[in-house]
Formats: sequence, structure tokens, C-alpha cells
Amino acid sequence: MRKPTSVDALDRLGRVRLSKHFFMRDMLHSEIAQFHGLTNVPDDPDLAIAAGTKLCEELLEPIQERWGRITIRSAYRSCEVNALGNRLQAEGKAGYNCASNEKNYGAHIWDRCDADGRMGAMACIAIPAFWDAHQNEGDWQILARWIDEKLDYSQLYFYPRLWAVNVGWHEKLKRRIDSYAAPKGRWR
Repeated sequence: MRKPTSVDALDRLGRVRLSKHFFMRDMLHSEIAQFHGLTNVPDDPDLAIAAGTKLCEELLEPIQERWGRITIRSAYRSCEVNALGNRLQAEGKAGYNCASNEKNYGAHIWDRCDADGRMGAMACIAIPAFWDAHQNEGDWQILARWIDEKLDYSQLYFYPRLWAVNVGWHEKLKRRIDSYAAPKGRWR
């Protein structure tokens, strides 16, 4: 598939089903892109679809099956969107938490392989039912422990707001868990 250059082509890309419950359209929303008037579409849709399918089938679907409906906060980012988010973060703009493009290849930037030539995909998710049931300090560890025991993830980064978590699939699993929520730091 070619990079979409029309609404019709973007609509076709958005209708690509990545798994039972997730479509590519679910993964393309970006507040940064929306606010700054950027188009958040992959240069290499086939690579983005392949990586996104793995993320959805191997991680998001099992998480949703166990814990309830997932909301996607941020998933795919184009190089342009991610670079702007990284630059604005460096300038101290609140709410922009993007690492450099190079660090996000094979993570939030699904249509680029990482420096080792491996594909990956990441999505920041929140699980409303989990948050409703587990709001005590450190309760994010319940979800972290379950994912660690049950799924082949690469990276998890937990955040204090709603226990949102960056869930990463990658061809080379790192099995790394970090938290910006208490207790902060590397968990595994």
C-alpha cells in the first residue's frame, strides 16, 4: 500500500483491521498532529500495518480480554509528528513526551525499523475498568505483573494518570518495565 495522499486513500488505510477489535484508524489519532495541523500517516503503510497487527494481536487483544475495554491514548506517530513532539518537549512545553525519532523507530514510529533493522510498535493505553478498581498508590504493578507473567511484551512504561501504560511489541523482546508512577524507576 502506498502512503495515503487523499482522503479516500486515508480512509482505506484507516479501515485496515489489525485484530479482532482494532483498526488502523484507532492508531492514527494524535493530539500533537491535530493541534499543529499535521497529517499523522505512515510513509510505509505496509510496515506500519505489520507491526501494528503484532502489537494488537499479541498484546492489546489479550489485555482487553482480561481487563476490559482499552482506550488508545497515543499509538502510531509519523516522523514529522514525533519530531515536533520531541522538539517541543525539549523547549519545555507541557504535555509533549516524545523521545527522539531514532529512539522511537520500532516503537511509536511503526513504519521505521530500529537501528538493528527490527520492527516494533507501541501504543499508550488506559483501561478505564482497571483504573476504577485499582487507584491506590502502586496499583499499576497489578497490571504490570499480569502482563509480565502472561504476555510476550518488549517494553512497558507506566504513568501516574489513569495508570496509562506504553505497551510495546518488538521483534527482539526486551521485557523491560519502567514506571513514572510511584514506585518510580525500573521495575524489571
